[in-house]
Amino acid sequence: MIETPRPATRGPYRTGIERRAQLVAIAIEVFGQRGFAGSSLRTLAERADVSHATLIRHFGTKEGLLIAVLQEWERQSAEHDLADLSGLAYLRRLPDIMAGHRRNRGLLELFTTITAEASNPEHRAHAYVVQRYETSLRTFARHLQTAVDAGDVGALSPAQVALEARLLTAALDGIGLQWLLDPNVDMALATRTYLERAIASWRRVARPTA
Repeated sequence: MIETPRPATRGPYRTGIERRAQLVAIAIEVFGQRGFAGSSLRTLAERADVSHATLIRHFGTKEGLLIAVLQEWERQSAEHDLADLSGLAYLRRLPDIMAGHRRNRGLLELFTTITAEASNPEHRAHAYVVQRYETSLRTFARHLQTAVDAGDVGALSPAQVALEARLLTAALDGIGLQWLLDPNVDMALATRTYLERAIASWRRVARPTA
């Protein structure tokens, strides 16, 4: 399990908090340009104009820094594009999120790679990846349940909602992987097509009769 530092949010540690955020921003750039394997803590330290020991103190290892980068990337994506949406409106914004990955090929590649590697319980990122998927599944299920409750789709059972959330997660991961293999893949179109077909099928689910 990767443990990232928990800096204090006030007092004399504020400068350290700000510095850590700057280091994550620089790491996003470097990982995006060179990939994870092609980057080293020494390269990152040189780009950030800090010592190697400073990076170790903040993140422990290169893997720890990677986790911080991925967490920040996810936070920015979710808060910027989806924070005020719910139900089908939330789900229908996902094609735009997928299209945005075109600007972050290196990060998407890193996330795809680390996810596959972390299927091994011994991997340091295993706990993070498991938590990421659990959170994603809960989020998609919550918004689909909101659509059910609003009458925007049929009366899906809790088990059906959970399964559809899992299928949606698999579709997004698969579309992203296909784009990494072939940049001509239109991720937004593929995601939108899947969603519209899924929504149409959800609407065909019969509602209970009175």
